[in-house]
Amino acid sequence: MSILVDNDTRVVVQGITGGEGKFHTGQMIEYGTNVVAGAVPGRGGQDVDGIPVYDTVHEAAREEDANASVVFVPPAFAADALFEALDSPVDLVVAITEGVPQQDMGKVYRKLGETDTHLIGPNCPGLITPGEAKLGILPGNIFAEGNVGLVSRSGTLTYQVVDNLTQRGIGQTSAVGIGGDPIIGTDFVDALELFENDPDTEAVAMCGEIGGEDEEEAAAFIGEYMDTPVAAFIAGRTAPPGKRMGHAGAIVSGSGTGTAESKISALNDAGVPVGDTPNEVADHIEDLL
Repeated sequence: MSILVDNDTRVVVQGITGGEGKFHTGQMIEYGTNVVAGAVPGRGGQDVDGIPVYDTVHEAAREEDANASVVFVPPAFAADALFEALDSPVDLVVAITEGVPQQDMGKVYRKLGETDTHLIGPNCPGLITPGEAKLGILPGNIFAEGNVGLVSRSGTLTYQVVDNLTQRGIGQTSAVGIGGDPIIGTDFVDALELFENDPDTEAVAMCGEIGGEDEEEAAAFIGEYMDTPVAAFIAGRTAPPGKRMGHAGAIVSGSGTGTAESKISALNDAGVPVGDTPNEVADHIEDLL
């Protein structure tokens, strides 16, 4: 099985007429994703390489039976696009856009709480179920079908760990890049719960980083609710306090939480082995299977 996306996922691309939207739509289709429509205000009635474009996500979902949206909209307009998607019938929204203002995301997050929609991102690479569908910008060629789930705040770490797994002959059920901004939709706990409930996921690789308390909360969830074994990696061990490293959410305030050490300690206490390098995560996954 898989989580969130599969062969039945029907995708509408918001921002399909832009350069990135058009390019990655082609990449998603080439992988096998069922992209059925685009949505761009004022562009209804046009098409992009044969894909019909509608003025709104709601119209695209109604006319093409779409149940998922991928957002390739510039930061200044991303919140409006997300509100539009959350008001539509789609039940999965993947926001690739980087640089969405946090005050905008705060409003989106409040709206999200009023829906049953899964929001992935923003500032994320998307998600993939190998051999079935990918939504976003992940390089599909490094993934393979298998029994390991992956959730990560970092796109680059996702690619590193997945490539290490695939090179060892260990495939993946699904992989989710949740994004590195301070305010995101689906978090570690949400993704871990989905993997725990997937009968085909026999182990989970989790890639975190300094900043915030999401990894500590994930450790508490793993310790109390998960039977599926988890291995992890935490980036940013040498980052100085008060300096943002990489993602907007990767900053340690000096409060004693959010450091690599606190996250690793919490995970170890929950029985999660933490690799010193991404390659060691694959070592731990091999041991867990």
